[in-house]
Amino acid sequence: MQPDLHQKQQQGIDVAVLVSIGRHPTTGRARRAEQDARGLELALAIEAELPGTRISMLHAGSQDDSSEAALRGYLGMATGVGMGLESMTLLEQTEGSDAILPLVEHLAATSPQLVITGARAERGEGSGLLPYALAEHLGWPLVNSLASVEKVENGVVTLLQALPRGQRRRLKVRLPAIISVDEAAPTARQSAFGPARRATFAITPTTPEVDSELAQWHLAPARKRPKRLKIVKAASARDRFKAAASKSEGKGGQVLTDVSPEQGAEAIYKLLKEEDVLR
Repeated sequence: MQPDLHQKQQQGIDVAVLVSIGRHPTTGRARRAEQDARGLELALAIEAELPGTRISMLHAGSQDDSSEAALRGYLGMATGVGMGLESMTLLEQTEGSDAILPLVEHLAATSPQLVITGARAERGEGSGLLPYALAEHLGWPLVNSLASVEKVENGVVTLLQALPRGQRRRLKVRLPAIISVDEAAPTARQSAFGPARRATFAITPTTPEVDSELAQWHLAPARKRPKRLKIVKAASARDRFKAAASKSEGKGGQVLTDVSPEQGAEAIYKLLKEEDVLR
């Protein structure tokens, strides 16, 4: 069994985790972003399964007191000495700069085998296009809505992708690759104060490039959106199976037959008002 163990130790890979500054949904204060923290949790799980895996964290943005406190929330997720969370690379940029090109240049220079990022930022544009832009510039495959990493072997990673209604799909992707995670990924662990304060930042200056498209936008506080008619949230495998196999059942509805278009439209309008979709 010793040769097998030795072979397993040689399977460690280089994983780069892209992190951003999040925003608390209630207070608006800076914090670690929920999806990015789940991505780091996924990288720590890979490190636990594959000894020799090296994790690097990367953030593009400015450094101030509030952002530093939020970024240390990621550094505090260390589980022990030498676990790869002792420092973070900070690509220093001014506010409003485009982060895509500095990230592309850094990733092309360091050549990690796996890049993990959240599906959508909590601040700024929040368009969710960053993973796609990085994949296009680098020419690497991209898998979104990742639930877990099952295996890394011979330069191929086996992934479990989350699908609607709680379903899962198993994919095999050749490295290097980019994966994005959302709420389907494992919940991130809490941040420890001591490791977070002891960690350091490796600041790398970059040439700022103004995001011309963002500069033309008018940003305003978001308004409350109309609620959806039904949202199925599956927390366990049993719930996911029930959501995938069950059929929607109408409750308190009515079947309209042989009615005029005006009567049908009036019934639909009344339902939307009762469900608070229209105000």
